[in-house]
Amino acid sequence: MNQLYNVIGISKQAVHQYQKRQEAFDNKLRILYSEALLLRKEHPGCGVEKMYHTLKPDFIGRDKFIEIFMKLGFRLNKKKNYRRTTYAVEKYYPNLIKGLEIQEPSVVWQSDITYIYVKAENRYYYAVFIMDVYTKQIVGWAVSEHLRAIANVKAMKKALRKHQPPKIHHSDRGSQYVYKEYINLLKSNNCQISMSLIAQENAYVERIHKTIKEEYLDHWQINTYSALRRKVSQAVKHYNTKRLHNSLGRMTPVAFEEKIRATPIQARPKLIIYDDNEQQMKNIERHIL
Repeated sequence: MNQLYNVIGISKQAVHQYQKRQEAFDNKLRILYSEALLLRKEHPGCGVEKMYHTLKPDFIGRDKFIEIFMKLGFRLNKKKNYRRTTYAVEKYYPNLIKGLEIQEPSVVWQSDITYIYVKAENRYYYAVFIMDVYTKQIVGWAVSEHLRAIANVKAMKKALRKHQPPKIHHSDRGSQYVYKEYINLLKSNNCQISMSLIAQENAYVERIHKTIKEEYLDHWQINTYSALRRKVSQAVKHYNTKRLHNSLGRMTPVAFEEKIRATPIQARPKLIIYDDNEQQMKNIERHIL
């Protein structure tokens, strides 16, 4: 072996040092792999790049991490589906948020409804989500067996118990959002009412639906309505307190809000709600992830 080392121009000591470095790397990688498995159990739809920023390994770069963990089977498969959940009514309110600039929480909340299919029961259930557009936090939610507006009222009451009412409540023109009790609840909390004419005008909260389903619910075994309610609450809690958001400087919505409230308003990042600019409409998702 000594003769071989001489031929290829390296020392025996260098070989041993390399072997030790490789063993140390492999040991760290095995630990990191275990941590990644635990993360995926808690957040099953966490993408590989987001896993890297969540785990923050100090011995491997982002690109190498992605390469290795893709090969280890951590690639996600996305699915596309659609089911209508709201039906527009003639009565609606104007869009008040187009082009609006915000720098604090509880200025604009958006709300929407999505379906959730439970295969074991071969039926659909529905979930209402309300999000703070600035912090990306899900402030209210409710799971329902039906599309009646009482679920929206329940979600809003949940949001108002822990959060300051928004200056503006924005939604699509679904009949649930002109329900008398819902409108009265908003007005009694001095909320201005805003509505969209096209889907993109409610895109911030619609992106939440995709995240909750694709990163959480689609990966869990959910066989009953009661299990679905528990899992949605679990997903919302993780989304708000542990899931990192690129648009928030790789912070969670809760951590971002805490930081913002301690920051002078002139030093806070500005968020400009989309306007009629087509490129801004296409880039909405960049402001959510």
